[in-house]
Amino acid sequence: MKKLLFSSALFLLTACVTINIYFPAAAAEKAADTIIKEIQKSSPEKTPEPKSSLPNKPLAVYHWIDNVLNVIISPAQAAEADLEIDSAEIRKIRSSMQNRFDSLASFYQQGFIGIKQDGFLAVRDPSNIPLKDRNKAKQLVSAENNDRDDLYHAIANANGHGDWYGQIKATFAARWISNAQSGWWYESSSNNWKQK
Repeated sequence: MKKLLFSSALFLLTACVTINIYFPAAAAEKAADTIIKEIQKSSPEKTPEPKSSLPNKPLAVYHWIDNVLNVIISPAQAAEADLEIDSAEIRKIRSSMQNRFDSLASFYQQGFIGIKQDGFLAVRDPSNIPLKDRNKAKQLVSAENNDRDDLYHAIANANGHGDWYGQIKATFAARWISNAQSGWWYESSSNNWKQK
């Protein structure tokens, strides 16, 4: 009898599922790439799609394990995060960034601006920028950084998870650098500027 009670209790414990909504890192990377490519679509150079580093065989094993677990324990249904959410605020920010991109592109290509580790832009050395263009570069960088910050907040808030702001910002930071075009400058992990 004790074995039966213990087995029943063990089964019930394994059947109880706590629903935790974790930050969807893979979805965030995909959404970031989509947004960045849309913003940069007027650019002549296209960035190739990132390839998965995982072989297909382990994915089939994970899929099989998931199916077996779903038969044994009924899966909990939770609302999935939609990091590609489309709200009026997000559309407005993305449009603003896309309209600014052509002006920024010339500063990127000349090496006057670069992408910092945190994904925001910086004027690399103002003294290298022709005097007539310095204020324009600073204004463009400031406006772009404000829009990037607003975009991350808007995506987090649209998903009902304002606490995801830091993770969204970090994901976008990596994707801005990854999607940088050849010749653009970015800040490396050692705080040095490197050219892609």
